[in-house]
Amino acid sequence: MQQIKEFLDYTLFSVGNTTIHVYSLVGIVVIFLLAKILLWLLKKFFQRKVSKNSIDPGKSYAILQILSYIIYTLAILLSIDSLGVKITVLFAGSAALLVGLGLGLQDLFRDFIAGFIILSERAVTAGDIVNIDGTIGKVKEVGLRTTSLITRDEIILIVPNQKLTSNNLINWSHNEKNTRFNIKVGVAYGSDTALVKKILLECLANHPHVKKKPTPDVIFTDFGDSSLDFSLLFYSEHLFHIERIKSEIRFEIDKQFRANKITIPFPQRDLWVREIPKSE
Repeated sequence: MQQIKEFLDYTLFSVGNTTIHVYSLVGIVVIFLLAKILLWLLKKFFQRKVSKNSIDPGKSYAILQILSYIIYTLAILLSIDSLGVKITVLFAGSAALLVGLGLGLQDLFRDFIAGFIILSERAVTAGDIVNIDGTIGKVKEVGLRTTSLITRDEIILIVPNQKLTSNNLINWSHNEKNTRFNIKVGVAYGSDTALVKKILLECLANHPHVKKKPTPDVIFTDFGDSSLDFSLLFYSEHLFHIERIKSEIRFEIDKQFRANKITIPFPQRDLWVREIPKSE
């Protein structure tokens, strides 16, 4: 027992008036171990809540992220205090340094603040399908400074959090489970419009990822310059791969139009040439 006490009291090094003993390092390890165990218990608790549908998965993720930052911050402060360093003195001594860093790292601090806003308001959370400046992606993780997305090309995109709060962001996952989409198509003048509508509705009805309810619809939108313009309206819950679904529907439309002799016209222009006066 005496040997253990002597080992724990062994001085590793000294910095000014602060002496670091073995028991100081043991205390830090214990503090972070307890923090990790606490977070593990909280994670299990929220997983149980999610499995029972008592809490939304996105809300659970946001709460856990905020709690993890708070717990680890407290663990760091307790670790510093266990070394004999007074937190108040440390903050007072580093005030000028923090002001200087704040001026030089304004964007970094904005990202941190935006991260807390996103997590607390749940504007974006893991698993959401979002559109940022025309890029569609699934949110992989919302961090304190950045948010990572997986694009449709399976590319990891790292986005600063302030960009999510300052720019226009479309979060498709905030809609109802089913989202409405639109495909435009034009046919040649003189085509049988009733047959065109029938074919378009069949193409929508035969696709497995087009919802039967609400019912798909076809609207005759306009008499275009070169074509009769139609718009296909349908609902789907497969948000992330919707462009592939649209492509498959377009392939089927082209196939059925060819089979029924319906033409998708090229742009056409009628030119009127004035008579050129004869030279004398």
